[in-house]
Amino acid sequence: MAVETDVLDELRRLRTRIPRLAGSLAATVDGLVLAHDVPDTEPEGLAALTAAALGVAYRMTDAAARGEFRELLVRGTRGYVATYAAGSTAVLTLLADDRVNVGRLHLEGRRSGARIAELIDTRVGPDGGRHAERAALDVHVPSSQDADRRIGTLPVRTPQRPTHQPRPQPGG
Repeated sequence: MAVETDVLDELRRLRTRIPRLAGSLAATVDGLVLAHDVPDTEPEGLAALTAAALGVAYRMTDAAARGEFRELLVRGTRGYVATYAAGSTAVLTLLADDRVNVGRLHLEGRRSGARIAELIDTRVGPDGGRHAERAALDVHVPSSQDADRRIGTLPVRTPQRPTHQPRPQPGG
């Protein structure tokens, strides 16, 4: 049985455990779909957006010195989009209605993320698979300079003076 089939089975079981879950998607951190159960949604587009949001979430946790990424929750007027780490090479994204029990969503999302990570590690091997070389390149070894950097000390663009002189306004 392929890892994609096992992951899809986990996604289907997840739907039965969370009332008001509208869909789920497992993808690589690069935005490639592993398995999905997202009716009325384009899975490739959702996986790509998940990868983009994941990139921002990684940078936010790093800049705020909050450790490794674990989860991301976005709330819209019609529901939630929750993304959970599934090991180092995959993520789980859940779409839920606005009346979902958010505590239950987190509990089951975290469990399923861990289960998907196990499935991938068992079938492919830890840190293996198509994107292993990328993960190895993305490893960041903090230097002593990084440890001393405070939040908010990221580079800031300073506006430059305009090269032309503004025209005088009539009557002023």
